[in-house]
Amino acid sequence: MAGPVTVPAQTAAPRRRRTRERRSRWLREVGWKYPFAAVVVFYAAFPLVYVLSAALATTGTLTGSTSLFTSISTANFEALGGTLFWVWAVNSVVIGLATAIGSVLMGATAAYAFSRFSFRGRRGGLTALLIAQMFPQMLAFVAIFLLLIALGNVAPVLGLDSKIALICVYLGGALGTNTFLMYGFFNTVPKELDEAAKIDGATHAQIYWTIILRLVTPILAVVGLLSFIGTFGDFILARIILTSQSNWTLAVGMYTWVSSQLNANWGLFAAGSVIASIPVLLLFLGLQKYIVGGLTAGSVKG
Repeated sequence: MAGPVTVPAQTAAPRRRRTRERRSRWLREVGWKYPFAAVVVFYAAFPLVYVLSAALATTGTLTGSTSLFTSISTANFEALGGTLFWVWAVNSVVIGLATAIGSVLMGATAAYAFSRFSFRGRRGGLTALLIAQMFPQMLAFVAIFLLLIALGNVAPVLGLDSKIALICVYLGGALGTNTFLMYGFFNTVPKELDEAAKIDGATHAQIYWTIILRLVTPILAVVGLLSFIGTFGDFILARIILTSQSNWTLAVGMYTWVSSQLNANWGLFAAGSVIASIPVLLLFLGLQKYIVGGLTAGSVKG
């Protein structure tokens, strides 16, 4: 039976040196990313885990909590049924979906016009939209409040404490950002497709609805998702416009649970936050395949 094979010393030393060099290169190029990724994941996941722990805790406070999941109970989730939480949830979803659909339709129409047509004031209009989107909509909340009071005297459906009025306010501030985001994506669609469709007798409306919108689906999904998330979690404008509890959104209604320092119910708030995150999560997962393409393709060609 043959004995063990011995490696000459003059070949073993270079082999060990090459192994050390490979390990060193792996640590420099790849290895350091794993502990860094672990820190990032912990930093991002810990607040979520903490909220879930507070939602399942039997106490209704966050103060003095030094460990997670010391007690597990569904009492906070069951207590939501005795509040207007589900009414607020429906209001938030309806307002968010209506704003998202309206933002997509308005932004896509404006982006198509700026991308495909040449008209006087085209460059000035783009510049005006760019300047307008630099100012947050909440800066005009005083003017919006006074405007809705005046409109309410004429048409109550467009006045204060109206969900339709809140949707109109959101749509008024969404045109600039969405148009610029879509404009870059529309420019990536070859104009030769429009010309070929015109030769076949298609009108501008047919080209827009049957050809262009199908090719720009990723950016439509991205704009719809961003609009829904922005309006679903908005507090300032919703708090100013909606005055009755039955019309409140989740952000406004849940704030009342923790607005008082002496009677703050953080357990109920955490339970509501967990449930409120589900619509956004489902929408994000459903549109995930469009997000990367919709955000990056528009920067290829201006």
